[in-house]
Amino acid sequence: MKDVAQDAGVSVGTVSNVLNRPERVAPATRSRVLAAIERLGYVRSESARQLRAGRSRMLALLVLDLANPFFVAVAKGASAAAREAGLGVMVCHSAQSAAEEAEYAGMFAEHRVRGVLVTPVDATGLSLAPLRRQGIPYVCVDRLAGPGEAACSVSVDDHAGAALAVGHLVARGHRRVAYVNGPLHLTQCRDRLTGALSVAPHLHVLDVPRLDVAAGRDAGARLLGLTPRPTAVFCANDLIALGVLQTLHTAGLRVPDDLALVGYDDIEFAAAAAVPLTSVRQPAFLMGRRAVRLLLSEADPDHVHERVVFPPHLTIRRSSGPG
Repeated sequence: MKDVAQDAGVSVGTVSNVLNRPERVAPATRSRVLAAIERLGYVRSESARQLRAGRSRMLALLVLDLANPFFVAVAKGASAAAREAGLGVMVCHSAQSAAEEAEYAGMFAEHRVRGVLVTPVDATGLSLAPLRRQGIPYVCVDRLAGPGEAACSVSVDDHAGAALAVGHLVARGHRRVAYVNGPLHLTQCRDRLTGALSVAPHLHVLDVPRLDVAAGRDAGARLLGLTPRPTAVFCANDLIALGVLQTLHTAGLRVPDDLALVGYDDIEFAAAAAVPLTSVRQPAFLMGRRAVRLLLSEADPDHVHERVVFPPHLTIRRSSGPG
Protein backbone atom coordinates (compact mmCIF):
# COMPACT_ATOMS: atom_id res chain seq x y z
CA MET A 1 0.00 0.00 0.00
CA LYS A 2 2.95 2.33 0.67
CA ASP A 3 4.22 1.67 -2.87
CA VAL A 4 0.78 2.47 -4.31
CA ALA A 5 0.52 5.64 -2.21
CA GLN A 6 3.95 6.81 -3.36
CA ASP A 7 3.21 6.06 -7.00
CA ALA A 8 -0.12 7.89 -6.88
CA GLY A 9 1.18 10.79 -4.76
CA VAL A 10 -1.35 10.23 -1.95
CA SER A 11 -1.33 9.00 1.65
CA VAL A 12 -1.62 5.36 2.68
CA GLY A 13 -4.94 6.30 4.32
CA THR A 14 -6.27 7.49 0.95
CA VAL A 15 -5.29 4.16 -0.64
CA SER A 16 -7.11 2.37 2.18
CA ASN A 17 -10.22 4.47 1.59
CA VAL A 18 -10.16 3.73 -2.15
CA LEU A 19 -10.10 0.01 -1.35
CA ASN A 20 -12.61 -0.01 1.49
CA ARG A 21 -14.64 3.22 1.39
CA PRO A 22 -14.34 4.55 -2.19
CA GLU A 23 -17.28 6.92 -1.76
CA ARG A 24 -15.11 9.03 0.56
CA VAL A 25 -12.50 9.72 -2.13
CA ALA A 26 -12.80 12.33 -4.88
CA PRO A 27 -13.27 10.70 -8.32
CA ALA A 28 -10.04 12.11 -9.77
CA THR A 29 -7.98 10.90 -6.79
CA ARG A 30 -9.72 7.53 -6.85
CA SER A 31 -8.87 7.09 -10.55
CA ARG A 32 -5.22 7.97 -9.88
CA VAL A 33 -4.97 5.40 -7.09
CA LEU A 34 -6.69 2.70 -9.14
CA ALA A 35 -4.29 3.37 -12.02
CA ALA A 36 -1.34 2.95 -9.64
CA ILE A 37 -2.80 -0.31 -8.33
CA GLU A 38 -3.12 -1.57 -11.90
CA ARG A 39 0.44 -0.52 -12.83
CA LEU A 40 2.02 -2.12 -9.77
CA GLY A 41 -0.14 -5.25 -9.81
CA TYR A 42 -1.09 -4.70 -6.17
CA VAL A 43 -3.31 -7.34 -4.52
CA ARG A 44 -4.36 -6.61 -0.96
CA SER A 45 -3.92 -9.23 1.77
CA GLU A 46 -7.37 -10.45 2.69
CA SER A 47 -6.03 -12.19 5.82
CA ALA A 48 -4.50 -8.92 7.05
CA ARG A 49 -7.71 -7.03 6.28
CA GLN A 50 -9.67 -9.68 8.15
CA LEU A 51 -7.40 -9.36 11.22
CA ARG A 52 -7.92 -5.60 11.29
CA ALA A 53 -11.65 -5.73 10.64
CA GLY A 54 -12.30 -8.77 12.83
CA ARG A 55 -14.59 -10.43 10.28
CA SER A 56 -14.27 -12.39 7.07
CA ARG A 57 -15.77 -11.71 3.66
CA MET A 58 -16.12 -15.45 3.00
CA LEU A 59 -19.05 -17.78 3.57
CA ALA A 60 -18.69 -21.55 3.46
CA LEU A 61 -21.09 -24.03 1.85
CA LEU A 62 -20.77 -27.68 2.88
CA VAL A 63 -22.98 -30.12 0.95
CA LEU A 64 -23.29 -33.89 0.75
CA ASP A 65 -21.95 -34.41 -2.77
CA LEU A 66 -20.83 -31.92 -5.42
CA ALA A 67 -21.32 -34.59 -8.09
CA ASN A 68 -25.06 -34.13 -7.55
CA PRO A 69 -26.39 -31.33 -9.79
CA PHE A 70 -28.96 -30.48 -7.12
CA PHE A 71 -26.21 -29.19 -4.83
CA VAL A 72 -24.50 -27.40 -7.73
CA ALA A 73 -27.74 -25.45 -8.22
CA VAL A 74 -27.86 -24.69 -4.47
CA ALA A 75 -24.28 -23.37 -4.73
CA LYS A 76 -25.22 -21.14 -7.67
CA GLY A 77 -28.09 -19.60 -5.70
CA ALA A 78 -25.88 -19.08 -2.65
CA SER A 79 -23.11 -17.50 -4.75
CA ALA A 80 -25.55 -15.11 -6.41
CA ALA A 81 -26.87 -13.85 -3.06
CA ALA A 82 -23.34 -13.63 -1.60
CA ARG A 83 -22.08 -11.54 -4.53
CA GLU A 84 -24.92 -9.09 -4.01
CA ALA A 85 -23.62 -8.63 -0.45
CA GLY A 86 -19.99 -8.27 -1.57
CA LEU A 87 -19.04 -11.71 -0.22
CA GLY A 88 -17.57 -14.91 -1.61
CA VAL A 89 -18.52 -18.56 -1.06
CA MET A 90 -16.11 -21.43 -0.41
CA VAL A 91 -17.80 -24.66 -1.56
CA CYS A 92 -16.89 -28.06 -0.06
CA HIS A 93 -18.53 -31.46 0.20
CA SER A 94 -18.62 -33.95 3.07
CA ALA A 95 -19.05 -37.10 0.93
CA GLN A 96 -21.97 -37.98 3.26
CA SER A 97 -19.42 -38.53 6.09
CA ALA A 98 -19.96 -37.17 9.60
CA ALA A 99 -16.19 -37.36 10.22
CA GLU A 100 -15.41 -35.20 7.17
CA GLU A 101 -18.20 -32.81 8.17
CA ALA A 102 -16.55 -32.34 11.59
CA GLU A 103 -13.14 -31.74 9.97
CA TYR A 104 -14.57 -29.06 7.70
CA ALA A 105 -16.40 -27.42 10.61
CA GLY A 106 -13.08 -27.15 12.44
CA MET A 107 -11.41 -25.70 9.35
CA PHE A 108 -14.16 -23.11 8.90
CA ALA A 109 -13.78 -22.11 12.56
CA GLU A 110 -10.00 -21.73 12.14
CA HIS A 111 -10.51 -19.44 9.16
CA ARG A 112 -13.22 -17.46 10.99
CA VAL A 113 -15.59 -17.54 8.02
CA ARG A 114 -18.55 -15.13 8.22
CA GLY A 115 -21.01 -18.02 8.32
CA VAL A 116 -21.69 -21.53 7.06
CA LEU A 117 -24.44 -23.10 4.94
CA VAL A 118 -24.50 -26.82 5.61
CA THR A 119 -26.43 -29.91 4.61
CA PRO A 120 -25.78 -31.84 7.83
CA VAL A 121 -24.79 -35.49 7.89
CA ASP A 122 -24.62 -35.87 11.67
CA ALA A 123 -28.19 -35.70 12.97
CA THR A 124 -26.90 -35.09 16.52
CA GLY A 125 -25.28 -31.79 15.52
CA LEU A 126 -22.05 -32.69 17.36
CA SER A 127 -19.93 -32.28 14.23
CA LEU A 128 -20.89 -28.58 14.06
CA ALA A 129 -19.73 -27.89 17.63
CA PRO A 130 -16.61 -25.95 16.47
CA LEU A 131 -18.87 -23.39 14.78
CA ARG A 132 -20.98 -22.92 17.90
CA ARG A 133 -17.88 -22.54 20.10
CA GLN A 134 -16.57 -19.73 17.88
CA GLY A 135 -19.97 -18.07 17.53
CA ILE A 136 -20.06 -18.67 13.77
CA PRO A 137 -23.66 -18.78 12.57
CA TYR A 138 -24.84 -21.56 10.28
CA VAL A 139 -27.96 -22.33 8.26
CA CYS A 140 -29.14 -25.86 7.48
CA VAL A 141 -29.85 -26.38 3.77
CA ASP A 142 -32.02 -29.26 2.49
CA ARG A 143 -32.75 -30.27 6.08
CA LEU A 144 -35.14 -28.83 8.65
CA ALA A 145 -33.36 -27.52 11.75
CA GLY A 146 -34.31 -29.46 14.87
CA PRO A 147 -36.65 -27.98 17.52
CA GLY A 148 -33.78 -27.24 19.91
CA GLU A 149 -31.25 -26.22 17.26
CA ALA A 150 -30.22 -22.55 17.38
CA ALA A 151 -30.09 -22.18 13.61
CA CYS A 152 -32.19 -21.22 10.61
CA SER A 153 -32.97 -23.78 7.92
CA VAL A 154 -34.17 -23.92 4.32
CA SER A 155 -35.69 -27.16 3.13
CA VAL A 156 -38.49 -28.83 1.18
CA ASP A 157 -41.20 -30.90 2.84
CA ASP A 158 -39.67 -34.30 2.02
CA HIS A 159 -42.50 -36.23 3.65
CA ALA A 160 -45.01 -34.50 1.37
CA GLY A 161 -42.73 -34.85 -1.67
CA ALA A 162 -42.40 -38.62 -1.28
CA ALA A 163 -46.15 -38.93 -0.69
CA LEU A 164 -46.74 -37.02 -3.95
CA ALA A 165 -44.47 -39.37 -5.88
CA VAL A 166 -45.91 -42.63 -4.54
CA GLY A 167 -49.46 -41.27 -4.66
CA HIS A 168 -48.92 -40.51 -8.35
CA LEU A 169 -47.87 -44.11 -9.03
CA VAL A 170 -50.75 -45.57 -7.01
CA ALA A 171 -53.21 -43.30 -8.84
CA ARG A 172 -51.95 -44.78 -12.11
CA GLY A 173 -52.94 -48.25 -10.95
CA HIS A 174 -49.66 -49.59 -9.56
CA ARG A 175 -50.02 -51.93 -6.59
CA ARG A 176 -46.50 -53.39 -6.51
CA VAL A 177 -44.40 -50.31 -5.84
CA ALA A 178 -40.77 -50.36 -4.69
CA TYR A 179 -38.81 -47.52 -3.07
CA VAL A 180 -35.02 -47.25 -3.43
CA ASN A 181 -33.94 -45.27 -0.38
CA GLY A 182 -30.59 -43.70 0.49
CA PRO A 183 -28.58 -43.92 3.76
CA LEU A 184 -30.93 -43.84 6.74
CA HIS A 185 -28.57 -41.68 8.80
CA LEU A 186 -29.58 -38.81 6.50
CA THR A 187 -32.71 -37.03 7.71
CA GLN A 188 -33.92 -36.45 4.15
CA CYS A 189 -33.92 -40.18 3.40
CA ARG A 190 -35.79 -41.00 6.59
CA ASP A 191 -38.42 -38.34 5.85
CA ARG A 192 -38.87 -39.53 2.27
CA LEU A 193 -39.28 -43.09 3.51
CA THR A 194 -42.02 -42.16 6.01
CA GLY A 195 -43.76 -40.09 3.34
CA ALA A 196 -43.71 -42.98 0.88
CA LEU A 197 -44.97 -45.45 3.50
CA SER A 198 -47.82 -43.12 4.47
CA VAL A 199 -49.31 -43.70 1.01
CA ALA A 200 -48.26 -47.31 0.44
CA PRO A 201 -47.72 -49.15 3.76
CA HIS A 202 -46.72 -52.36 1.95
CA LEU A 203 -44.04 -50.64 -0.13
CA HIS A 204 -41.01 -52.81 -0.93
CA VAL A 205 -37.99 -50.86 0.36
CA LEU A 206 -34.44 -51.30 -0.93
CA ASP A 207 -31.72 -49.36 0.92
CA VAL A 208 -28.54 -48.25 -0.84
CA PRO A 209 -25.41 -46.81 0.85
CA ARG A 210 -25.00 -43.80 -1.44
CA LEU A 211 -27.09 -41.31 -3.38
CA ASP A 212 -25.40 -41.74 -6.75
CA VAL A 213 -25.79 -43.36 -10.17
CA ALA A 214 -23.65 -46.39 -9.29
CA ALA A 215 -25.88 -47.16 -6.31
CA GLY A 216 -28.88 -46.85 -8.64
CA ARG A 217 -27.41 -49.38 -11.06
CA ASP A 218 -26.90 -51.82 -8.19
CA ALA A 219 -30.46 -51.24 -6.99
CA GLY A 220 -31.73 -51.84 -10.52
CA ALA A 221 -30.06 -55.26 -10.56
CA ARG A 222 -31.70 -56.12 -7.21
CA LEU A 223 -35.09 -55.00 -8.55
CA LEU A 224 -34.74 -57.36 -11.51
CA GLY A 225 -34.28 -60.25 -9.08
CA LEU A 226 -37.49 -59.62 -7.13
CA THR A 227 -40.40 -62.04 -7.51
CA PRO A 228 -42.94 -60.79 -8.27
CA ARG A 229 -41.21 -57.84 -9.86
CA PRO A 230 -42.57 -54.36 -8.95
CA THR A 231 -44.43 -52.50 -11.65
CA ALA A 232 -43.23 -49.10 -10.43
CA VAL A 233 -40.22 -47.68 -8.57
CA PHE A 234 -39.73 -44.45 -6.66
CA CYS A 235 -36.12 -43.41 -5.94
CA ALA A 236 -34.75 -41.17 -3.19
CA ASN A 237 -33.06 -38.92 -5.76
CA ASP A 238 -32.66 -38.53 -9.51
CA LEU A 239 -29.12 -39.92 -9.64
CA ILE A 240 -30.34 -43.23 -8.19
CA ALA A 241 -33.28 -43.19 -10.62
CA LEU A 242 -30.95 -42.63 -13.59
CA GLY A 243 -28.82 -45.58 -12.46
CA VAL A 244 -31.94 -47.77 -12.21
CA LEU A 245 -32.96 -46.60 -15.69
CA GLN A 246 -29.55 -47.65 -17.10
CA THR A 247 -29.86 -51.15 -15.62
CA LEU A 248 -33.40 -51.60 -16.89
CA HIS A 249 -32.40 -50.46 -20.38
CA THR A 250 -29.44 -52.86 -20.43
CA ALA A 251 -31.75 -55.71 -19.37
CA GLY A 252 -34.12 -54.94 -22.25
CA LEU A 253 -36.99 -53.64 -20.11
CA ARG A 254 -39.05 -50.71 -21.30
CA VAL A 255 -39.81 -47.70 -19.11
CA PRO A 256 -42.65 -47.06 -18.40
CA ASP A 257 -44.29 -50.07 -20.15
CA ASP A 258 -42.54 -52.74 -18.08
CA LEU A 259 -41.73 -50.59 -15.06
CA ALA A 260 -42.67 -47.00 -14.22
CA LEU A 261 -40.01 -44.78 -12.59
CA VAL A 262 -40.06 -41.61 -10.46
CA GLY A 263 -37.09 -39.67 -9.04
CA TYR A 264 -36.54 -36.81 -6.63
CA ASP A 265 -34.85 -33.37 -7.04
CA ASP A 266 -35.75 -32.76 -10.72
CA ILE A 267 -32.16 -32.03 -11.74
CA GLU A 268 -31.49 -30.82 -15.28
CA PHE A 269 -30.56 -34.32 -16.45
CA ALA A 270 -33.98 -35.65 -15.43
CA ALA A 271 -35.68 -34.01 -18.41
CA ALA A 272 -32.79 -34.95 -20.73
CA ALA A 273 -32.71 -38.68 -19.85
CA ALA A 274 -33.30 -41.31 -22.56
CA VAL A 275 -36.77 -41.62 -21.05
CA PRO A 276 -37.60 -38.19 -19.53
CA LEU A 277 -37.89 -38.71 -15.78
CA THR A 278 -40.89 -37.84 -13.63
CA SER A 279 -39.43 -36.22 -10.52
CA VAL A 280 -40.27 -34.29 -7.35
CA ARG A 281 -38.90 -30.80 -7.86
CA GLN A 282 -36.91 -28.92 -5.22
CA PRO A 283 -36.21 -25.20 -5.92
CA ALA A 284 -32.46 -25.63 -5.41
CA PHE A 285 -31.34 -22.18 -6.64
CA LEU A 286 -33.94 -20.42 -4.48
CA MET A 287 -32.95 -22.53 -1.49
CA GLY A 288 -29.31 -21.47 -1.77
CA ARG A 289 -30.25 -17.83 -2.24
CA ARG A 290 -32.66 -17.79 0.69
CA ALA A 291 -30.13 -19.56 2.94
CA VAL A 292 -27.52 -16.84 2.40
CA ARG A 293 -30.03 -14.12 3.19
CA LEU A 294 -31.00 -15.89 6.41
CA LEU A 295 -27.34 -16.27 7.30
CA LEU A 296 -26.62 -12.58 6.81
CA SER A 297 -29.67 -11.65 8.87
CA GLU A 298 -27.98 -13.32 11.87
CA ALA A 299 -26.04 -10.04 12.32
CA ASP A 300 -29.30 -8.30 13.31
CA PRO A 301 -29.56 -8.23 17.13
CA ASP A 302 -33.32 -8.81 16.79
CA HIS A 303 -32.84 -11.83 14.52
CA VAL A 304 -35.25 -14.72 15.10
CA HIS A 305 -34.37 -18.13 13.67
CA GLU A 306 -36.60 -19.18 10.77
CA ARG A 307 -37.46 -22.63 9.42
CA VAL A 308 -38.29 -22.00 5.77
CA VAL A 309 -40.03 -24.99 4.16
CA PHE A 310 -40.77 -24.90 0.43
CA PRO A 311 -43.64 -27.06 -0.91
CA PRO A 312 -42.60 -29.86 -3.29
CA HIS A 313 -43.89 -30.07 -6.85
CA LEU A 314 -44.24 -33.22 -8.96
CA THR A 315 -43.00 -32.74 -12.53
CA ILE A 316 -44.67 -35.47 -14.59
CA ARG A 317 -42.82 -36.85 -17.63
CA ARG A 318 -42.86 -40.04 -19.70
CA SER A 319 -41.06 -42.35 -17.22
CA SER A 320 -44.19 -42.77 -15.09
CA GLY A 321 -46.53 -43.56 -17.96
CA PRO A 322 -48.80 -41.76 -20.40
CA GLY A 323 -50.74 -38.76 -19.13
